[in-house]
Amino acid sequence: MTDADGVLEGGLDEPADLQPAEGSLRLVGDDDSYDVAAWEAATAAVLRKARRLGEDDPDSDVWSALTRTTLDGIAVAPIGQPADLDDLSTSGRPQRVGAWDVRASLVGDDAAAVNEAALVDLDNGATSLLLDLAAGTDLAAALAGVMLDLAPVTLERPGAEQSEALARLLEDTAADPHPGNNLSADPTDDDAAAFVATVRRARSLGVLGAVVDGTALHDRGASDAQELGWTMAVGVHHLRLLTDAGLSVDEAAALVEFRYAATDEQFPTIAKLRAARRLWARVLEASGAGDVPQRQHVVTSRAMMSRNDPWVNMLRGTVAAFAAGVGGADAITVVPFDERLGAPDALGRRIARNTSSLLIEESHVAAVTDPAGGSYAVEKLTDDLAVAGWAELGRIESAGGAVAADALAGVEERVAAVRAARDAGIADRSRPLTGVSEFPNLDEVLPERAPWQRPGVHYAAPYEDMRSAPAGRPVFLATMGSVAAHTARATFATNLFAAGGVAVEAAGATTGVEDVMAAYTGQPVVCLAGTDAAYAEWGTDLVAGLRAAGATYVVLAGRPGAVGLETGLRPSSTSEVYVDDSCAMGVDALGFLGRIREELSK
Repeated sequence: MTDADGVLEGGLDEPADLQPAEGSLRLVGDDDSYDVAAWEAATAAVLRKARRLGEDDPDSDVWSALTRTTLDGIAVAPIGQPADLDDLSTSGRPQRVGAWDVRASLVGDDAAAVNEAALVDLDNGATSLLLDLAAGTDLAAALAGVMLDLAPVTLERPGAEQSEALARLLEDTAADPHPGNNLSADPTDDDAAAFVATVRRARSLGVLGAVVDGTALHDRGASDAQELGWTMAVGVHHLRLLTDAGLSVDEAAALVEFRYAATDEQFPTIAKLRAARRLWARVLEASGAGDVPQRQHVVTSRAMMSRNDPWVNMLRGTVAAFAAGVGGADAITVVPFDERLGAPDALGRRIARNTSSLLIEESHVAAVTDPAGGSYAVEKLTDDLAVAGWAELGRIESAGGAVAADALAGVEERVAAVRAARDAGIADRSRPLTGVSEFPNLDEVLPERAPWQRPGVHYAAPYEDMRSAPAGRPVFLATMGSVAAHTARATFATNLFAAGGVAVEAAGATTGVEDVMAAYTGQPVVCLAGTDAAYAEWGTDLVAGLRAAGATYVVLAGRPGAVGLETGLRPSSTSEVYVDDSCAMGVDALGFLGRIREELSK
């Protein structure tokens, strides 16, 4: 029922205020007053329990204990603080509004198969295409039925003939082609004139003409700052060529798209994309250009993808795509999880495009422009990367620019140094690779895919090479004591061996030398796994017994010496009581596995 004014009786009164007055909402109590020292104390207590901080170490040491350093030498603190915003050198933020362009990756040399996949992708959520076709592939056949006025196409490092073929298709389009189509020219010393001609043709068609491809350097192992500096140098080279040909800086910049790699290192990826916009804005400002925003196409890193346990690539791709979306990418290509196995199949492509769809439609990542903006940690990391990228641009420019021989040699030398540092971390597993160097599954059956191979660095390759040729014999795992006593070191050793394609045969629960010897069947390589107390109590007797029974290479799970078993020492009086090798946290896993496989092959 309603009263005389038509108001429904029995309802609640309309609230006088729809939200509390500014400053009146309190989320903490009177006693909830914390400062940096309080955080340090609470964090230090946790680190002491984990034995990452000594009892006598000051609480302030938590910063050094938790701060990590990137391959560019940039310190990343565990949390951000207001002081991080003091003295920043750069500013600017992404401006993308709404959903990004979901750009599907298609690879291969079969035009009919590529065409079928393209139409399926476009019917199921993709909004544009990135084509990586073998030379000689019929582009017209690959794009048959694709409406180039609605679904733009970009080419992956094309030859001149592919750019020409796409230009002809765009000219034949009944309606005006979508302005996001890109002839994808990328100049070298030898084809500068062809580059300018291609870009001019693109301008006449109303589409993009050039790509500054940072993924080309990333795929060779470059760091984030190196990728930033390189793309700025190549972008400057583009501008010089095009302005020398008569275009204004604004016209030239509007025809260029930048391509970056996104990795599963979430915050560095977000910061890299934000830094790239700041750097390009500074380049254009110095060139006298107006406000021409950088157009970013981001591809999830191929270098981080693994062939073994390829399902983990879905997680890597999701984190990378999330970071790219938060970082403001205009277009995102999620590389199918199975590309390292060969040409991706329908499932791989479906998961790839649905990754973006889920992030956009269900997680609403694209609903906020620059969601990381204002974060102390992200702003600091963005600025540090921008400064490092600008320094790399300076090194390239001072050596003659992006196409100068001296500059290219310098870039290659610096990338090689980064590659070596990364390789060292992968070798000792301080940079773990899930499913490869950590938690490997020797019994997995890999999906089969049609042959297809891209050149470039793959972080997991050293382990994958060993896994692709498993050791012919297992290691005997001499487990000492109960399961509860030996399981920690036995599990560690088993996973380490599996990372190199080496299986183990375990003794199981034992109470002494006789139990272990009863399970031993003559394997040449033996690994002891037990507690320090067990090693000290009966380790020397067990080693002597195993050597007498035929073991030629004895490994200790743990660190030797302190438990009475030295590594590589052969005392003349007790020549059987020593171990040949050991494995513990921080070991050079690749070197260790190489030695084990060599012994097993004898």
